[in-house]
Amino acid sequence: MALSQTGWATIFFTIPGLISFALGILAENKKPGDDAIKLVQSSGLITCHYPHDSSIALGVVSILLLSVSTISALGALFFPYDGKAVPHSKLWKSKLFLVFLVLSLVLYFTSEGLLMWATITESNHRKYNTHHQALDACPTAKTGLFGGAAFLSLDTTLFWLICMILIANVRSEHFEEIEDEKGSYGQVTNEYGPAMAGHYASKV
Repeated sequence: MALSQTGWATIFFTIPGLISFALGILAENKKPGDDAIKLVQSSGLITCHYPHDSSIALGVVSILLLSVSTISALGALFFPYDGKAVPHSKLWKSKLFLVFLVLSLVLYFTSEGLLMWATITESNHRKYNTHHQALDACPTAKTGLFGGAAFLSLDTTLFWLICMILIANVRSEHFEEIEDEKGSYGQVTNEYGPAMAGHYASKV
């Protein structure tokens, strides 16, 4: 069975969002623990030797995919499916849709911010790995930061799905109102049409 335009649009933003979630979880699992980092002291300096891992790369890709998911979701919400656009004024009248739209954006910026914080922090620890003060352990990004951001990205995707459902309801109601107006106009025309015809015929 062929998917509708709405179905394809939903897939386009859902898949990147789910992959972003999965990569965030992987980044959390790949982040090295204290026992995997070698702390070397030489000439009064302490150097942290971090193992080669993919946590930073996974974090970067997760950030990009979450952005792609959100941009695609916003496009999907306002796309004129089958060439039929709903006036924006009609969309803004739906308070429930507005609430979930704002919540989705808040979740997006929060999850994106946490992913960027974890990725940049981890990258800086690798880049500036020489320290002048004594260390008990080499620094890493806070434990659970990647994982928490990943679950927020999943929540963001789910909220975009809810927005799609809500806007589908708004579209359905809008076009039903248009059909009802057309039907009422047609009934009025049909009722008065024969009477007018009979009126003119009697004069002839």
